[in-house]
Amino acid sequence: MTHVTFTESLRVWTRIGLTSFGGPAGQIAMMHHTLVDERKWMGEAEFLRALNFCMLLPGPEAMQLATFAGWKLHGVRGGLAAGLLFVLPGALVVFGLSAIYAQFGQLPLVAALFFGVKAAVLAIVVEALLRIARRALKFTSDWLIAALAFLALFVLNAPFPLVIAAAAIIGFFRTGKTATAPPAGTPVDWRKTLVTIAVWLVIWLAPLAILAAIIGPDHIYTQIGLFFSRLAVVTFGGAYAVLAYMGQAAVETHGWLTPEQMIDGLGLAETTPGPLILVTEFVGYMAGFRASGLMGSPAGGLIGAVIALWVTFAPCFLWIFAGAPYVERLEHQPRLSGALAAITAAVVGVILNLSLWFGLHVVFAEVARVKAGLIDMAWPGWATLDWAALALSLIAAFALLRLHLGIIWTLALTAALGLAWRLVV
Repeated sequence: MTHVTFTESLRVWTRIGLTSFGGPAGQIAMMHHTLVDERKWMGEAEFLRALNFCMLLPGPEAMQLATFAGWKLHGVRGGLAAGLLFVLPGALVVFGLSAIYAQFGQLPLVAALFFGVKAAVLAIVVEALLRIARRALKFTSDWLIAALAFLALFVLNAPFPLVIAAAAIIGFFRTGKTATAPPAGTPVDWRKTLVTIAVWLVIWLAPLAILAAIIGPDHIYTQIGLFFSRLAVVTFGGAYAVLAYMGQAAVETHGWLTPEQMIDGLGLAETTPGPLILVTEFVGYMAGFRASGLMGSPAGGLIGAVIALWVTFAPCFLWIFAGAPYVERLEHQPRLSGALAAITAAVVGVILNLSLWFGLHVVFAEVARVKAGLIDMAWPGWATLDWAALALSLIAAFALLRLHLGIIWTLALTAALGLAWRLVV
């Protein structure tokens, strides 16, 4: 590996953090160009091993890839610098946009813009579904796992963690291969790994425990911390898998925001640099804002956003700093790889469930739940179909999937069309 000074790496991580638009695929492509092709700080095989490792972890794979690369270059301080610089610029922008949205989101002009943004978000999620399906569904068993995951979530309303756990068990036992000897080299000191895990568990959970002790376990801020901590552990498959679980819990269980606001939040996160999972910051802001008084308090929103950010990203550093020394050994554990591959297949079903959930709330004014025996599923009020929203969604899909217009331009196009439609009618 080429020798790189810490100052030089800081400049590169800052530039990546400020310009990392386009979701995980675009961000990973940018890092590959910068780290492998341009700077030659990592080799092709090394980058791909790191990417495969990060894609098997819960949480945002692009942010964790940056953290891994920083760790590889300069140890823990390099990983912290790369990870934080990847997140902070976008986090500041999302905070500003969340505050503006919470205060002015119901104004006719803003509502008209977001009418079009919702249509683009639906197309963006469908595009992510197709992209991930092409990568994940390689065998007949993968398709079956994806289908079962979708049915469990959409038709039976099964808990998201249970679906992921079932996929992992199926994947673990479906391969007949056994582990092979790891490559020769410097052995990893397991005691250092345990210390790393202990330190980052304290960093992650101690503030939450102190918060619960001061304000109580039932307070909204404690609930935000607990909810997003659970999310950080079970959400394999990136931000779109996170949204499926978040949509069920934050919207339907906790009632922190409406389905329309959830979709608007994803639209905001799509337009900012940094990981798409920053939508958790928007949810935390809205939860804190709405719970802090009749008119809402920006200070309450700020506290909710900071808690959501902390418990979303602190675990990412735990996964990387504890697991990075073992990356080269992963390919020699086929059962573990099989379990994680099955989780990836299940994520396709998760995102299909998310697509339908978004689609129903975008194009129908009313969505109810049908319950009969084990069945517990969403069902639209067909008489409430919004033809304008449907038309905008089809335009967004054509622009994104056929014209390859890109996320930012598709969002801008549908926002402008939504505003024009509302001004006319």
